[in-house]
Amino acid sequence: MFLRNIASQNLPTRSLSFIGNVQQYRQISRNSVGSWSSSEVPTFSPKKALVLTKLSRYEFEKLRHKNVSEAQLEDILRKRGSDYNMLLYHHTLHKNCEAMVKNILEEKNIETKVVTRFDYNEGNINWADVIFTAGGDGTFLLGASKIHDPTKTIIGFNSDPTRSEGYLCLPKKYSNNIKNAIDKLLQGKFRWLFRRRIRVTLIGDKIYDVPVELHDQQLNQLENRFLEINEDRDETPKLEESVKNKRIIPVKALNEVFIGEALSARVSYYELAVDGSERTKVKSSGLCVSTGTGSTSWTFNINKLPHQSVSDLMKLIQEETRLPIDYKDQRLIDRITAKFNDNLIFGPEVSLMGYTIRDSLSDGTLPVPGERKPRGFAKQLNIRSRCFDASLVIDGGLSYSFNDGTVAILDIVDEDALRTIVLNEP
Repeated sequence: MFLRNIASQNLPTRSLSFIGNVQQYRQISRNSVGSWSSSEVPTFSPKKALVLTKLSRYEFEKLRHKNVSEAQLEDILRKRGSDYNMLLYHHTLHKNCEAMVKNILEEKNIETKVVTRFDYNEGNINWADVIFTAGGDGTFLLGASKIHDPTKTIIGFNSDPTRSEGYLCLPKKYSNNIKNAIDKLLQGKFRWLFRRRIRVTLIGDKIYDVPVELHDQQLNQLENRFLEINEDRDETPKLEESVKNKRIIPVKALNEVFIGEALSARVSYYELAVDGSERTKVKSSGLCVSTGTGSTSWTFNINKLPHQSVSDLMKLIQEETRLPIDYKDQRLIDRITAKFNDNLIFGPEVSLMGYTIRDSLSDGTLPVPGERKPRGFAKQLNIRSRCFDASLVIDGGLSYSFNDGTVAILDIVDEDALRTIVLNEP
């Protein structure tokens, strides 16, 4: 495993940074494919398949306006500046993809059931041998959120590649050639990919409060796409106080965990410990912690350098050093920008988290000696909240209260890995 590889090479994980140790880090990560993928021969012979289909924008609007006719809905959308015909067009594209996935699976004698997020529950997941998603990355994240069995495979089809990249799904070309993708799966022409996920343990009071499903706020009705919450059930177990105040959140983060004040204009105040180090007091705009999968997403956009910044830095270096640097050379600027930004990304099977202290604040204009670097890698993070009205948000969808005194422990555990696939290419 990756962590053992690091230990064997005497590399302290706290010293790893996004840029300074990239070559060494990538050499290690090439061997960090996990305990399953190196030994398992890929076979794919499911008897039952569950297809989780996304809620299209057209369906979303239909749910928001349940009591209006189609003509009235069209009028409402047009007055808002939305293109009714385009919504209907992309809805049709999505439904065609959904139907094709179902039909091809059934042609292969695989019993298939199609569900929306409202019926994506433990019973249906346990019924299926494999989960397919028809949608984009959001649908894939939803599908992954309820899978706790490392032997359960999830595979995504991007149902509308004209509108989204679908990085977590199969390549776009398979959206129009679903049969080819399924044939490859059944022929074993793929390899397993075990995407690491972040496990969150909360310690403190009110940690069993029902989390806020952020998508509910848009739909204005109970959706609970991440959790099955029964209002009649008391979620707090009847345990001793020392145990009751510690809870492992049932949803693992595939992309990232974000911690910060709910009001973005307010400074987030917390204490951070990395891999057992002493806690450091931090003031910032929040803390973003990503997996390798999530390193191409939000955390990438937080840390990436634009061409303008690279050009400005090159100009300053030239002025200070008098070195012959052509800070107006666009090709040189492009290469340096791409190299810096590429080094922010690490592999989805790497058993580390990349953390970023967003907009770190200090009392003076210069960093304090010994002040924690704004980004790095870790095996474990320990965060104590000193916030007023903060949230801990998993994959941009599920928000837990994280206020003063509450502690969050973030780990990556190999058993939490999500089983996905990569198709073999010629």
